[in-house]
Amino acid sequence: MDALSGVLDTGELWRLTMEHSPVGMALVSTDGKILAANTALGEMLGYDPDELAQRSVADLTHPDDLATDLDLMRQAMAGTTTSYRVPKRCFRSDGSLLQGELSALLLRDTDGVPLQFIMQIIDRTEVHAFAERLDAAEETTHDLISKGQAILGSVSVGLLLVDADGTYSAWNHRQQELLDIAFPDGHGGRAGQLGFVYDADQEAALTFEQFPCARATHGEGEEFDDLLIWIGEEPASRRALSVSARTVRDRSGSLTGAVLAYNDVTELIRATRVKDEFVSTVSHELRTPLTSALAYLELLDESVEAAPEAHQQVAAARRNVLRLSHLVADLIFSTRAGSGSQVIDPHPTDVVRVVREAVDAAGVAADGAGVGLVLEHPERLEMVADGLRLRQVLDNLLDNAILYGRPGGRVRVVVEETPGAVTITVADDGDGVDPDDLPEVFERFFRGQNAQRRQVGGTGLGLAIVRTIVEAHGGEVSISSEPGEGTTVRVLLPRTAL
Repeated sequence: MDALSGVLDTGELWRLTMEHSPVGMALVSTDGKILAANTALGEMLGYDPDELAQRSVADLTHPDDLATDLDLMRQAMAGTTTSYRVPKRCFRSDGSLLQGELSALLLRDTDGVPLQFIMQIIDRTEVHAFAERLDAAEETTHDLISKGQAILGSVSVGLLLVDADGTYSAWNHRQQELLDIAFPDGHGGRAGQLGFVYDADQEAALTFEQFPCARATHGEGEEFDDLLIWIGEEPASRRALSVSARTVRDRSGSLTGAVLAYNDVTELIRATRVKDEFVSTVSHELRTPLTSALAYLELLDESVEAAPEAHQQVAAARRNVLRLSHLVADLIFSTRAGSGSQVIDPHPTDVVRVVREAVDAAGVAADGAGVGLVLEHPERLEMVADGLRLRQVLDNLLDNAILYGRPGGRVRVVVEETPGAVTITVADDGDGVDPDDLPEVFERFFRGQNAQRRQVGGTGLGLAIVRTIVEAHGGEVSISSEPGEGTTVRVLLPRTAL
């Protein structure tokens, strides 16, 4: 009792310490009863300190932790240890769980008899929740990295991640294979190292500034698609790569790097060249006999007797030969344009004369289709242009207008002079173009739904050739159409010399 009195003599000091401590504190008897608790512990658990003094450690402890707590208390009283620190889960008054850390110290009297436990609890709930979120984030990140590595390893496209300073930070196996071709002596892992890398024409090795990864990370960074380069030392075994790049930026918009995709298109380019060579050869072989046949048909038309049937038969033959001649001309032009050759040869030209001759030539096809031709034009319009190519534009537009026009309808051709430009409009009143097809009508080999429904023949090159020629003149071509009401194509050509 004397020892106990000694402890109680310091009760006031203990009371003040507990009351003002920011840490949850309690005096606990050796049988687990809470003798006293401070305000901080009460606020932590949602109880009044006096309420806590009516409870036991077992009342507040999570069942899964209770056995550990009691075992540690028994060890302390047995003298195995004097204090201990363990994680502890406690129930708050509202039933929620507090994730804490318990520190306990056993007080003994002078004879070594256990008296009371001084227990402190620090609230680690937020720390625990943060740790759980961090673990979840790490698990998610690891999962994403694993999946990303699997994807990168399985694709046939070379993928490269470059930092803002040009350092190669990651690349897949396919990209390593391409690097080995371009840099057989090894690559230093940094943008701009010179090697066997050439431009699209294979005429010159790329300079530092021309390298795709250098362009993607230089300055503000450049994004591009389908940049064609060639890699390899020997011309016969070089590989063609189509390169695309996307910049990577932080939340403030600053450039942190770029991702580049290198797609091997060698076989596609070789196949395209073989196809173009075949088309070019066949087209040129067909041109001479077609020209001869057309000339003989014109002579035959002038020499046959006035029998209507004979003239109709000759006119039909001329119409079909003329259409075939136009198709051959389109194929030859398409091959030439695709090879990078000069598309036009401009010189002073009367546009009205070119349009009038095209309309006259289309008269045979229009008569056969039962379509009327209406031409509106000024007396004369001089501009610098390639008259032969403009005639090809008109031939294609008139062919389409007559082909998709309605019997008994008409095709209206208008030539107008506007400030600094010449506008040529070809409009029909036929079925029109399906709205879904409009964005693609100027693409090579595109065949619209109306052509498929009506089983109309053709190569799908006509409007693509029109756009190529018009843009080569510095002009623009546009199309508008309403199903069932017809189609209008408008060509705008600048009158300034090119």
